[in-house]
Amino acid sequence: MDYNSNRKHLVLPEYGRNVQKMVDFAMTVEDKDERNRVAKSIIAVMGNMYPHLRDVSDFRHKLWDHLAIMSNFSMDIDSPYEAPTKEKLAERPDKIPYNNQRIKYKHYGRTIEALIEKAIELEEPKEKEALIQMIANHMKKSFINWNKDSVPDDKIFQDLIHLSDGKLQIPEEMKLRESRDKDFSKKNMKRKNPRDHRNDNRKFQKKR
Repeated sequence: MDYNSNRKHLVLPEYGRNVQKMVDFAMTVEDKDERNRVAKSIIAVMGNMYPHLRDVSDFRHKLWDHLAIMSNFSMDIDSPYEAPTKEKLAERPDKIPYNNQRIKYKHYGRTIEALIEKAIELEEPKEKEALIQMIANHMKKSFINWNKDSVPDDKIFQDLIHLSDGKLQIPEEMKLRESRDKDFSKKNMKRKNPRDHRNDNRKFQKKR
């Protein structure tokens, strides 16, 4: 019996063995014009197998690249795109540099540290104070999101001074928003189970 394990290895099995046989046949065509016509027919068949990808901008480019891969980069055809090479395909992508900068307080995040650096650079007193208050309020909100408990303003001010390495001073009259405010408590409210509403409605239904 003819088992798949005994057959030729499929480079791109998602297209199936019949498409691979078409590619193998195209490579045997001696006339280049006829070979180009056969290649375009194969591309059409490959595209019909994945019609939901036709709107993708580089879809046809990928089809021609796949045709070149299935022919082991040896088919001489007039491709509308630059044909890929084995060397190019075997290249490894460049490593993406990872930011290993340590975050002092992870529950505040890196954005807070960037805002604090910006506040240190500001020279205009009113803008500086407004930004400090905005940062402190956001820190308090982040703290409550993680801890769920109320936090005194002094704790937020101490963390803010520590994050700024003592370069920011907190005005004595500054007060932060209370955790009871809508913006602070909205995310921390426990969602009520929809079944509870159904049970409440049953209480008011009259008995028949």
